[in-house]
Amino acid sequence: MPEKKRYKVVVSDRARCMLGAHIAFLAKVSKTAAEEKKKEIMAELRSLSTMPNRYPFFEGGDFIPPNTYHRLFIRKTYLVLYQIQNDTVYVDYILDCRQDYDWLIQ
Repeated sequence: MPEKKRYKVVVSDRARCMLGAHIAFLAKVSKTAAEEKKKEIMAELRSLSTMPNRYPFFEGGDFIPPNTYHRLFIRKTYLVLYQIQNDTVYVDYILDCRQDYDWLIQ
């Protein structure tokens, strides 16, 4: 059986900061829950190393060009926006869906 293609996953500084803010906020309520959520999100990000095209494109209005960013929802709470270029997946945004992110699609 042929080996599956592997992609390199690169998380931008902006996405790291977004994730850090989400985890820090959750840690104020429960450090255990924050640790578990971080593990879950990181596992999902690592999973993009195989078959990143399995998630649909993000339809984001006029600001984001069509067919540029893929969207990955994590338990309907977090939205990860990423691009695929050659053999690399670039994670650019990690958004909390419970917050307003209209700034992104305007």
